[in-house]
Amino acid sequence: MEFQHSDIYKFDNLKTKNIDGKRHYVTPEGSYPSVTTVLSWFEKEAIQEWRKRVGEEEANRVSVRAARRGTQIHYMAEDYLSNNPDYAKKRMPADIETFNTIRGILDESVGTVYGLEIPLWSSELRLAGRCDCVAEWNNKPSIIDFKTSRKFKKKEWITKYFEQLSCYSKMFEERTGECLNQIVVVMTVDDNKPLVYIEDRDNYLESAIEKVRRYEEIHAQ
Repeated sequence: MEFQHSDIYKFDNLKTKNIDGKRHYVTPEGSYPSVTTVLSWFEKEAIQEWRKRVGEEEANRVSVRAARRGTQIHYMAEDYLSNNPDYAKKRMPADIETFNTIRGILDESVGTVYGLEIPLWSSELRLAGRCDCVAEWNNKPSIIDFKTSRKFKKKEWITKYFEQLSCYSKMFEERTGECLNQIVVVMTVDDNKPLVYIEDRDNYLESAIEKVRRYEEIHAQ
């Protein structure tokens, strides 16, 4: 499979730095927190409860494994969409097997690729981040993100992901003048079929902005 690429959009790279242990991006307007930093903050209590329930040792094991696997699948997807023939080279067999569950979906659904790992920021949201992929999905330019999961997740369980992508869509619109309303989450699931959720960013942008403003109010104090 050979994916077509277009360089009609240009993006300047953004450096990152940690402020109080939280990732920020250095933009022309100053340092903005990452989208994931802000949205994940609202889940911290649930995460703390989970860590107490399973124990620190098990929580650390699961977290490290999930982060490693997510990183590997992300890199393989990026390399594959970049037409790198060695996208699976030096990868663990289990990771290759996991990626292969979505490879056919990418072949079938992805058209022209406009960018991978795109650095974005927003003056209005006062946020920044890196979008996994901007490409045609079923012939419609879309904001696309790759996720991994140990188990099946219903759409209503992953509102944070849609809010994250809606923010990327808003940032992309500010940087390019183009509004890409279609957001797509492609998720591998252990021992199960992958999930693909296609949504409209306007269904989630308002709730995302509310969280951003709430985050700012609390941290300003």
